[in-house]
Amino acid sequence: MVVVAALLLASCGQDKGAEKPPEPGDVAVAKVNGHNVWASDVKREAVAQGLISEGEPLDISSELFRQRLDEVIDQKLLASEALKRKLDKDPVAQRRLAAARERILGDMLVESVVEKAVNEDAIRRLYAEQQKLSKRSEEIRARQILVASQAEGDSIKKLLATGASFDALAMERSTDQATRFNGGDLGYFTVDVMPEAYAGALKTAKKGDIVGPFATEGGWAILRVEDKRMEEPITLEAARPQIVRFLTYDQVRDLLEKLRGGAKVDMLTGKGQDLPGAPQEPASAPPEATPPASAPGQN
Repeated sequence: MVVVAALLLASCGQDKGAEKPPEPGDVAVAKVNGHNVWASDVKREAVAQGLISEGEPLDISSELFRQRLDEVIDQKLLASEALKRKLDKDPVAQRRLAAARERILGDMLVESVVEKAVNEDAIRRLYAEQQKLSKRSEEIRARQILVASQAEGDSIKKLLATGASFDALAMERSTDQATRFNGGDLGYFTVDVMPEAYAGALKTAKKGDIVGPFATEGGWAILRVEDKRMEEPITLEAARPQIVRFLTYDQVRDLLEKLRGGAKVDMLTGKGQDLPGAPQEPASAPPEATPPASAPGQN
């Protein structure tokens, strides 16, 4: 309904002369009762629906574009019919149109502020700061054989000491269905994400060591340390979406604090619970955004 309200706003002030492209390089993709539908109108609708991101191209020959074009045409027809019925003169409609106008103007202000502040330099600067502050953990790659008893674990460890293949024994004897068929490979991990028994057993282990058997929740585990390495830092491109979200939030928060600081706002409603139909508990505010942290190491 907000889109229809926006179209009504546009229709109310529409120039009767020749229509000019609203954006440089824009192209008309349809006409509705003599008025152009622009490619930018369709793209804006796709962005509003979350189907593409701001700045992402949208091919006018794509099925996605055609579907959104049909929707924009329908919206324009609805808005045109509403004007014929003089619904824009209705007091309720005027209030809703005014609210839609405020939302659109507010969004445009936020977009202009964010566009100037959230640039490549700001993104790279925050990324560099986070890399300086982030702590890199040690990653371990290990293989596991899980058995039902300590005696069986001791037996397997003796076989390994004679040169038996860890991979083959894992496939033959391990009860861990998730890893037995790939030779017990657990991949790379940091000890803080593993059960305490694993963390304790691997604390001083070196590459090539065989550890265990030790008791764990699923039975008795024997591990072979395949490799140790420092956790890889998150790349700029992987961190970019989170950095952009944080910088955007930061800019909007600063803007609103500045506007509220310079405005006189008088709350006339009193306490929310005194109002008929008001909720008894205030809605929880979203947690404050925090700068992006380094992601776990990649396999």
